[in-house]
Amino acid sequence: MNMTEGSPVKLLILFAIPMMIGNIFQQFYNLVDSIVVGQLVGSDALAAIGATGSVTFLFFALCNGVGSGGGIITSQCFGAGEHDKVKKCIVNVAIIMVAFPLVVGALAFILTRPMLLLLDTPLAVIDDAAVYMQIMCIGLPFVSIYNYVASMLRALGDSKTPLYFLIFSCILNTILDFIFVYFFSMGVLGAAVATLISQFVSGAVCLWYAFKHNEYFKLTKEDLKIDRKIMWSAIRIGVPLSLQFSLIAISCMALQRVVNNFGPIAMAAFTATSRIEQVIHQPYQTLGTALSTYTGQNFGAKKFDRMVVGYRKSMLMMFVFSVAMLPVMQFFGEAITSIFVDDPEVITMGAKALQISSFFYVFLGIIYVVRGVLNGVGDAFFALLNGIVEVIGRFVVPVALTMIATIGVWGIWWSVGIVWFMSGFSAWLRYIWYKKKHYHK
Repeated sequence: MNMTEGSPVKLLILFAIPMMIGNIFQQFYNLVDSIVVGQLVGSDALAAIGATGSVTFLFFALCNGVGSGGGIITSQCFGAGEHDKVKKCIVNVAIIMVAFPLVVGALAFILTRPMLLLLDTPLAVIDDAAVYMQIMCIGLPFVSIYNYVASMLRALGDSKTPLYFLIFSCILNTILDFIFVYFFSMGVLGAAVATLISQFVSGAVCLWYAFKHNEYFKLTKEDLKIDRKIMWSAIRIGVPLSLQFSLIAISCMALQRVVNNFGPIAMAAFTATSRIEQVIHQPYQTLGTALSTYTGQNFGAKKFDRMVVGYRKSMLMMFVFSVAMLPVMQFFGEAITSIFVDDPEVITMGAKALQISSFFYVFLGIIYVVRGVLNGVGDAFFALLNGIVEVIGRFVVPVALTMIATIGVWGIWWSVGIVWFMSGFSAWLRYIWYKKKHYHK
């Protein structure tokens, strides 16, 4: 899909819809694990899976940021019509995406238990949490393979191909979850193994299809040469993105530590609401990723007016979705939370938590829209700035709020919303500055 011509709204929607469906299915890995374990094993097992989320995200972020940087460079080359350079991007980003996951995955596997102890993970759930996280670390290279191929295809305007294989993989994950957890009674370990197998299938099949059917993946010996300039460009943009994601992950770890201090009930409620909000993130994230590809192609083609139009239309779509989700979370929080667990205390806490955080969805949307534009133009500094703001917010705000007697445990979810506001506002200010300085529109 060439996004330098035609209606920006139509292009963004056509590109985003398959990707959003794919992202929602991708979330099913965690959702299905949480639902199956929470319902069939218990709230402690659900808390164990939740305890690993921020730590696992940290290690995944180190790899995926570099892959995202490679996707941005590829989209800019595609928009500029440099087709030979696109193939070189595919090769050189692949080299990076093979090396990073192997090193990071091995390191993460070794550091699993020390990091869970650092987060004050309760002893009642730490063994299950460690098992689940270590299996996720083994699967890191498989996740990175899929994300690499998907980012390359999306940079070229193809958001449909990754979707088809991901849907199949999610269905496989669901089937395997029931087999390992229910029939074989493997508990948390079974959920982790099911996810590992599904991620392997998703990455391997998507890579095979790209080489078989996409013309840019049909490489010659000339294309296979190392291009230090392309590799450096991908790293230059990707490393700040990795740092941004890593800082966000570290800030989530700080928040998880606060949550852990309130015990298994709060941990289970936080896990359930986090899984629900991962789904809420998907339209925002999809719009941001579509906008990143759209902006990257138009930036490469030097069509700055189209970049501004795309940003404004995306902000409008984001606002409409945010308003639509508010009554859903206000009135149906208990029904949604009960999907994950049948413990009445967890359900009640989760429902009230969703009521609190839903007031801040619009600021979450601003983060993703602005991030899409600035990532598309290769603004490396923004990624670092955004990560720093989230770290400061999540280290300070939840601790301060939960210490207030009248707020207590609810400070966890108030802090989530306040950090979204801080990050969204700072992102918007960066966009205004960048637009004024670089393309004056």
